[in-house]
Amino acid sequence: MQAPEAQRAVAAARSAASALGLAVDDVVVLQDSNRLVLRLMPCDLVARVAPMTHRRSAEFEVELARRLAATDSPVAALDRRVEPRAYERDGFVMNLWTYYEPVPDPVPPADYAHALVRLHAGLRQVDIATPHFTHRVAEAQRLVASRDRTPALAEADRELLADTLRRRRQGIVHRGAPEQLLHGEPHPGNLLSTKTGLRFIDLETCCRGPVEFDLAHVPGEVGEHHPGADQELLRDCRSLVLAMVAAWRWDRDDHYPDGRRAGRELLDALRAGPPWPTLDDMSP
Repeated sequence: MQAPEAQRAVAAARSAASALGLAVDDVVVLQDSNRLVLRLMPCDLVARVAPMTHRRSAEFEVELARRLAATDSPVAALDRRVEPRAYERDGFVMNLWTYYEPVPDPVPPADYAHALVRLHAGLRQVDIATPHFTHRVAEAQRLVASRDRTPALAEADRELLADTLRRRRQGIVHRGAPEQLLHGEPHPGNLLSTKTGLRFIDLETCCRGPVEFDLAHVPGEVGEHHPGADQELLRDCRSLVLAMVAAWRWDRDDHYPDGRRAGRELLDALRAGPPWPTLDDMSP
C-alpha cells in the first residue's frame, strides 16, 4: 500500500480491535503488499487489512479457514476471541488471525511436503465454490495483453509471456490430470514455522486444479518428497507459474520489492528454457 493508505489501514485495524475490546498499544507491520498484515499488541493478534474492493475475497478466506479448522488441516486459525467474520472499518476490510511465534529453524523438505499433503487432504473434504486455476492464468494473460497495465514490458517479452501462458495452459488442461481444491500459492512465504508446527496462510488464492500446480510454487526438494506427483506435469506447471509471476511483476500497480529486477530474471529463466527453476531458486 502507498504510505497514506497504509496509515489509514493501521488506524482502521486499531479502531476495529478496540471496538471488540482488544487492547492495542503498538502495531508492527509484518507484510505490505496488496494487503497490509499487522501484528497488534498487547492483544497479540494478526490483522490482514485490505481496501473494501477485497471484501469478497476476505469473506471467502474466513469461510474456508472455518471449514478447514474442522479437518485438522495445517492452517493458521482465526482469532478465537472474536466472531469469525470479515470486519469492515473506515473503508477497509480485515480478517483477524491468531498470532504464532515463529521458529527460526529451516523447514526440512520432507516436513514441508508432509504439511502440504495434509493440507490437500483437508481441502478434499471442503465443498466450497472456487475458481479454476485457468481463471488465474487468464488474469495473467489479460495483464500481458494490456499495454496500459504493463507499459514497461518490451514487445518481445510480451510475446514470450503470452505464448508461454497460452501453450502451458492448454497443455496442462489437455493432459486431463485429476483435480481438487488447492491452496493456489503454497510457497515458503505462505508457510509459517511455529512452535505448534507448520501452518499455511493466505488462503485467498485457493483454486481448483491438479496438485502439481501447487507443487510448482514450492522448492524442488519439497516436490521430490510429495508422493505420486507427475513430474512431467510438474515441469509444465513450473513454466506456467514462472510466466504468471513474471506478468504480475510487470504490472504498473505491482508493489513487490525490487519487482522489476525480479521480472527481468523470470523472463531470462523462461527464455533460457528447461530445466525450469523453482520460484524459490528465483528469490532474491
